[in-house]
Formats: sequence, C-alpha cells, structure tokens
Amino acid sequence: METTSLDRFIELGLNVLAAVIILVVGLWLAKWLRTFLRKSFEKRALDPMLVGFFSNLIYAVVVVFIAIAAIGKVGVQTTSFVAVVGAAGLAIGLALQGSLSNFASGVLIIIFKPFSNGHFIDIGGIMGTVVETGILFTELKTPDNRKIIVPNSRIMSGPITNVSANPTRRVDIKLGVSYSDDLDKVTDVIKDVLSKDARVLAEPEPQVVVCELNDSSVDFHVRPWVNASDYWGFFFDFHKTIKQRFDAEDISIPFPQRDVHLFSEKEQAG
Repeated sequence: METTSLDRFIELGLNVLAAVIILVVGLWLAKWLRTFLRKSFEKRALDPMLVGFFSNLIYAVVVVFIAIAAIGKVGVQTTSFVAVVGAAGLAIGLALQGSLSNFASGVLIIIFKPFSNGHFIDIGGIMGTVVETGILFTELKTPDNRKIIVPNSRIMSGPITNVSANPTRRVDIKLGVSYSDDLDKVTDVIKDVLSKDARVLAEPEPQVVVCELNDSSVDFHVRPWVNASDYWGFFFDFHKTIKQRFDAEDISIPFPQRDVHLFSEKEQAG
C-alpha cells in the first residue's frame, strides 16, 4: 500500500516536472518561432503591420496549445478541459466584448490598411506616428516622444486622418494687412517670398487671394503646396520671413481696433 502510494507520488512528481519542462521549453520555442516568423516576413518585404500582427497572433495560438499539452501531462483530461475552456471562453467572450471588438478591428485594419507603420495619423484628436498594430491595440509615438496605446476598436469607430498617406500637402496660412496698404503690392510681396523658397512646389501653383474684409484688417489666404516632409519647416519659416518682408516693405499687420465714442450727460440730455 505504501509502495503504491509512493509510486503514485513519484509518477505525479515526474508528470509535474514534465509539464513544467513542456511549459518552459514550449514558451521558449514560441518566442523563437515569433522571432523567426518576423525575420522571414521582413525578408519577403511584407508590410511591417502584417508582420507584427500575424507573428503575435501565431505566438498566442502556440502558447494556448502548449498550455493544454502541459495540463494534459499532469493528468487532466484535455478533452473535458477543452470543453470547459470552450464554455469559459464563451462566458469570457461575452464579458470581454470590447476585447473581441478590438481583435476584429485589428483584422479590419490589416485588411483595409487605412495606415501603415511609420505613418502620422490623427484619431479623434490623438496624433502620433504608428509604431506597430497589434492584435488588440495600436501603438503610437507622439512628436514629443510619448507612447500612446490606442484600442483598435476606437480607431475603426471614428474618422482617421492619415497625414502621411500622400507625398504632398497644401499649407493653409491666413495673413491680415491694413486697409491702407496696397493690396496688389502685398500680393506681389507674398508671391515673391514663395518663389524664393525652394520647398514650394511649382505645381499646383500657389494661391494668394483676398479672402475677407475683417473689422480691422484685409485678410489673405496663402496656399502653397510642399512635400509632406517639408510641411512644418516651411510653415514656421514662412511666418518669420513674411513678417521681415512686410517690415521692409512698410506693410503693416494691424492689431484689432475699436472706435469708442464718449458722450457727456448734457449731450445725452439734449
């Protein structure tokens, strides 16, 4: 009786040890497989977004099978365990509808590709460069080097502004000058500044028009086209240059003004 109990104890210990070995070795192999798949996909010049998504998905599936194998080695009936896991998975799925929605949205992102890794996007006010699209979340890096993790369902549930999708961008700038300034001269000065900047594209032709007669200024819309990579550099440089040229050409940028009329009590009574 004691020998049988000891044998069972030894057998259980060996099975637990084997399960631990399966788990440890299996997890190592799963990580190795994920790295191998990443490198294989990258050699075939696949989209980096596809590489990250499918390698992580395959890793998760392999880990599940490893866990089932380890549990089966301990002596738990895997068939019944799979049934229990299936039932639990259904319950968990109902409780985690948001996560399933994130997964489905991740698949849609991969299929329709509204953006790729390296693109700068705006998702309802959340802006950043796409680092990686995962199974449930997409990682963004902001211009000030913060990491933002956005659920995939949020990305697909609203408008996506992909700033990097096209190679060129139009810069929209509004300038105001005084009513006393010569509008033709102002137009010529603005066009001259644009023509001397190599970043401004010849086609489409830059647009310089009077757009509004404001309370204290005549407003111009300046709309040149530049390469997407030159957008912010040109935007900041143009404002500095045009201010310097306006000063040199004696063109004023007016401050908001109001005429205030004061009346004495006698005038009001009369």
